[in-house]
Amino acid sequence: MCLTSNDLSGIGMTSRRTRERLIKRLREEGVSNEQVLNVILNTPRHIFCDEALAHRAYEDTALPIGFNQTLSQPYIVARMTEALLSIGMPKRVLEVGTGSGYQTTILAQLVDKVFSVERILPLQELARTRIDQLGLRNVKMKHSDGGMGWPEKAPFDAIIVTAAPREVPEELLEQLAPNGRLVIPVGPNEQQDLVYIQRDEKGGFQRHVLEPVRFVPLLGGVVR
Repeated sequence: MCLTSNDLSGIGMTSRRTRERLIKRLREEGVSNEQVLNVILNTPRHIFCDEALAHRAYEDTALPIGFNQTLSQPYIVARMTEALLSIGMPKRVLEVGTGSGYQTTILAQLVDKVFSVERILPLQELARTRIDQLGLRNVKMKHSDGGMGWPEKAPFDAIIVTAAPREVPEELLEQLAPNGRLVIPVGPNEQQDLVYIQRDEKGGFQRHVLEPVRFVPLLGGVVR
């Protein structure tokens, strides 16, 4: 299937005017990185959700995508991406949890290369189709248990995790390059925090809590 100009630019509730209202709201909520905001403005979020929910694509809310997973709230995507870029533009980024491919697409327009792992194969395949349709060629995907990361491609300048483990996986910390950073939701369902971790040149880690969040849990194993 090829995307038409209307598919990409949107009409009605997916039009540019609707997107601009979302960007205005994100600014009011404290997102200030103009590169991030511009990419979100120009990315057709409505193609990453079910057609029946396309009219809600530019609301600042999470939307279901099947398999008990969600298309993340735009504020959270913007906040996590902004945090990832806070000390400069990383070249190689690992994303744990491709999901719909929306966060992947935002990252791919900002960094040199994105390595994305997803444990649910049907979600990964659909995300790959969408990313290909958008003409993005700097994304590599792997079907695997996300908590293990992608050690063969390490080290990474940055890692972003789109589901919440109870504790930060040691495997992901080990895959950070010196001065690399990890943005990850951590904690049980009822009490999660968005955490920013930076690895120093001596191998230590500095950890900062950004804000309370609510994510689906990071699960092990793969689904075909």
